Amino acid sequence: MMNSESPEPSVTLTKDGSTTLFSSAYNQHYHNPNGAVAESRHVFFETTGLAELLQTDEPLTIFETGFGTGLNLVLCLDYLNQTNRKTAATFQSVEAYPIKPQTVRELTFGDEPFLNDQIPILAEIFGGVKPGINQIEINPLLKLELFWGEFDDFPDFSKEFIPDKNRVNFILHDPFSPDVNPELWTPDVFNKLFQISTSDATLATYCAATSARAAMAVAGWNVARARGALGKREMTIASKSAEKLSAFKRVNENRLVERFKKGDFG
Repeated sequence: MMNSESPEPSVTLTKDGSTTLFSSAYNQHYHNPNGAVAESRHVFFETTGLAELLQTDEPLTIFETGFGTGLNLVLCLDYLNQTNRKTAATFQSVEAYPIKPQTVRELTFGDEPFLNDQIPILAEIFGGVKPGINQIEINPLLKLELFWGEFDDFPDFSKEFIPDKNRVNFILHDPFSPDVNPELWTPDVFNKLFQISTSDATLATYCAATSARAAMAVAGWNVARARGALGKREMTIASKSAEKLSAFKRVNENRLVERFKKGDFG
């Protein structure tokens, strides 16, 4: 577990030319070493349909568990930059251990000029972030609501920014894996995400662990398998609406709930 005195994560190059960070505290990369940008595009934007929705003027609120390097924020900006969308979207995120601005300046997003142009904006965000709520208008089409704190403190965040508890359309669940950060893969966490979501919200994660899928099912999510990115066989996609998962292979949620209650997952 990281703490305020943990060493700053180190910058490492991934196989698509983009960089990620390696946390010695968790002994894990922030993103897939086979391609940070490519994985995030596949898992969070392309598989979920978020990329397509960003092209419309539908109301849109995205919630991210783990702001990390800010990669998903700048990818969202990239998709918005390619559209004629006129309605502002909201990007909400929780981060317990923000990185330093100098670390951000060492990042590259590979052969992605637009993404690389956003690095000074990310450095400014990390340089100015304060504990608690941070509201930042990135541009007229995107507002960032970044909470610096533990996910356990999220209820205060949700009451202030999500007074209507059916507001979030997409959840990008992107913390460290259940093996090293089990606290963010519990039924309680997925229940909190369930409570702030719209009736047809979509949740996506790179993780395909059966224990994580079981925790989602216990919290009430419909859960399905999807094709993984960059050498990973599977990822997980979930929704409060079974219809939203019609293109994917569903898991047996009832069986997973039974196994969870039996203690099969420790």
